[in-house]
This record gives sequence, structure tokens and C-alpha cells, in this order.
Amino acid sequence: MSETLKDSQDVQQTIQALLELLKQRQPASTELLDIIDVLGQVQKKVATGKNPAALVNRLVNYIRSLAVKARLHFSKPEEDLIVQLSVFGQKAGLNGQYMADFSDKSQFYGLLEEVPRH
Repeated sequence: MSETLKDSQDVQQTIQALLELLKQRQPASTELLDIIDVLGQVQKKVATGKNPAALVNRLVNYIRSLAVKARLHFSKPEEDLIVQLSVFGQKAGLNGQYMADFSDKSQFYGLLEEVPRH
């Protein structure tokens, strides 16, 4: 497996690579479109957020939650990128998981931001 993600720029590049792979899937299910939306949202916020590790940790939990619900399977390259994000997200410790609803897409959007629905 490749090197450990060190900072928000590495995370943004990893998210971009995962986005490109997921956007190629056809047909795209509602859950996959939701994952793509959230990946784009996290990619924008990870550089400016207070705690990028916690944000990425919630992202990975969200991806895993929807994947189980929709029975999505990831290719080896997609899974490798998700694992890299997971390792970075583990820096948040247990605080990243506190009181989180893993399946709620709105947790990645601000109060004034519209949450895309599919």
C-alpha cells in the first residue's frame, strides 16, 4: 500500500482520485451519488476545517455505512484509497465518532448550504 497521508493536501488528492474512480461507475445508484456528493463537500472543507482528521473519519464511516446499506462493493484501487483516508481519519481518535449518525449526509453541510438529494 502507498504512503500514509500526512496533511490536508494529501487528503484532497486522495479524495480527488477516489472521486474520479467512482464517477466512472455506470449505472450510478442513489447511494453512490450521495457518496460522490459528500466526497466533493469534504474535499472543499478539509483544508479549512478545524479538525480535518475528524471530518475524514466521519467521511469514511459514512462511506462504509452506505456501502453496507446499498451493498456497494469497491474495486481494489477504490478500496485502497478509502483505507488511506481511514488511516488519516484515525488521528481523530474516539472524538471523531462521538454522537455521529454515520448515514446522515447533512452532517457534511453547513446550516446555510443546500444538501443535494438524489
